[in-house]
Amino acid sequence: MSNKLRGLQDYWKNKTNIAIEKVDDAIITLATNGEKINFNTVYKKSGVSKNFLYSNEQVKRRIEELRNKQINHEINQRAKFDKTAKSKDVIIQAKDKKIAKLEEENIQLKLQIKFLQTKLYEDFNNT
Repeated sequence: MSNKLRGLQDYWKNKTNIAIEKVDDAIITLATNGEKINFNTVYKKSGVSKNFLYSNEQVKRRIEELRNKQINHEINQRAKFDKTAKSKDVIIQAKDKKIAKLEEENIQLKLQIKFLQTKLYEDFNNT
């Protein structure tokens, strides 16, 4: 009777190992294709039951870790984009300030030129 029990245990271990290999292959395929890794996509890609994915602690932990890494990566990408957009806005504001300053300086220089032209004209007429 113990041989039958041992045989059943070996059968279930083998079946579990095959399911884990299917899950690993599915995860590798999803990762290389840039697809989201979560319980549903692994379930669909691997063909193993969702119950197996949730009940096998090793598989469950691995999927959760990979899912969290992807989420964190997406958050970092969005933050990077936001930083880029914010820095672009800061650069635009700095350029606008510089343009306004240069326009004011240009007006002042034009006034000085008119003043000097007037003074030069008066000095020319007085001599």
